[in-house]
Amino acid sequence: MSQYKYKLPDVGEGVVEAEIVEWHIKEGDTVTEDQHILDVMTDKATVEIPCAVNGKVKKIVGEPGEVIPVGTEILIIDVEGEIPDDVEDQAEPEAKDAEVDTPDATEKKDSAKSEAPEPKSEPKSEPAPKPAAAPSTPALRADGEKPLASPAVRKRALEADIDLAAIPGTGPAGRVTHEDLDDFIAAGGRLASKAGGSAGASKAPRTGTEEIKVIGLRRKIAENTAKSKRTIPHITYVDEIDLTALEDLRAHLNASKRDDQTKLTIMPFLVQALVKALPEFPQANAHFDTDNSVLTQYDAVHCGIAAATPNGLMVPVIKHAETLDIWDTAAEVKRLGNAAKSGKASKDELSGSTITITSLGALGGIVTTPVINLPETAIIGVNKMQTLPRYDEAGRLVPRKIMNLSSSFDHRIVDGYEAAQLVQKMKALLENPATLFMG
Repeated sequence: MSQYKYKLPDVGEGVVEAEIVEWHIKEGDTVTEDQHILDVMTDKATVEIPCAVNGKVKKIVGEPGEVIPVGTEILIIDVEGEIPDDVEDQAEPEAKDAEVDTPDATEKKDSAKSEAPEPKSEPKSEPAPKPAAAPSTPALRADGEKPLASPAVRKRALEADIDLAAIPGTGPAGRVTHEDLDDFIAAGGRLASKAGGSAGASKAPRTGTEEIKVIGLRRKIAENTAKSKRTIPHITYVDEIDLTALEDLRAHLNASKRDDQTKLTIMPFLVQALVKALPEFPQANAHFDTDNSVLTQYDAVHCGIAAATPNGLMVPVIKHAETLDIWDTAAEVKRLGNAAKSGKASKDELSGSTITITSLGALGGIVTTPVINLPETAIIGVNKMQTLPRYDEAGRLVPRKIMNLSSSFDHRIVDGYEAAQLVQKMKALLENPATLFMG
């Protein structure tokens, strides 16, 4: 039998280190070649690490949350028979002498056993502390019965405007003690003036806490958003858009679509409006290199679509959105969204955006202040659509389908006036949806 020491492999794209997110095996498990054993997080995406050999896991090195360099030993596997040639240099044969029962070896074994200290038992985890028991069971008090309490307790209750009748007493004969009064106040007991004559026992306070280590994608989100807010002076511009005509068009197109076409949501129209508006505002479709003070403006529109997933916020990217029609855009939005939510989106699909659209869907609220996706210079925030009363040109009050765009810009690159112009351009396109289909 030999030991194979598995090292964190090169995950590509110049990545020199990765964070351990989750082990899918444990010590003692039997593993097979190409089995998915580990997830690691790089700067770009979550990567699935496969096993390199068949064998039994002897030791796992590294805990979730640890950042380790490529080439670091992460796993020791006992391998039966020959080790594949391409990984033989990582294998270390086990010592055979220990398995030979020579007289000397036997004597040494017995001596070692006799001299070996008694194995220490694993420390047992202490159970969670139980809440302290009350000194005695609170006495039940008949309706209208005057509570027993010392003058000092009565004075405290009076000063705090607390009805002593609402406090179960644990002292002798149901006497209300200072401790009972303290517990009642800590539990958020009702004031006498608000008890309304029917004050009862208070609800127990919630005192539990839980510490959760922030790792993987959530840690990366935290780092990126914090860096974005530290680095970029954000300016957020909000405007209202009347989508009544667009919603009528969307309903018509969905009713007449082919079976092989994806149902249209609002998102494809937003992408198309952005594609049409950006050529006039190239500074918003750009990356800004802060360290070197270099702005790279892009002709292509690689539109990131922020998506909520079970693992956290991810941004799959529609590459060359300027080449897609409304139906192709809808299909790509759906495909990338499903890939991100299922954890199957590739590194290429999660990188390279030049501008991002973020939407909270039906929960989108009235206004948001989205954080720019570094190193981009703009992000378009979508709020929920509502039917609201608005005045028409004749002064009549009519129902209209209204949605706000809350968009943030890098104020070092995009002036407030330019930000407003870009949003106004999108507004004009979306409120007159036929213009989205014009050359």
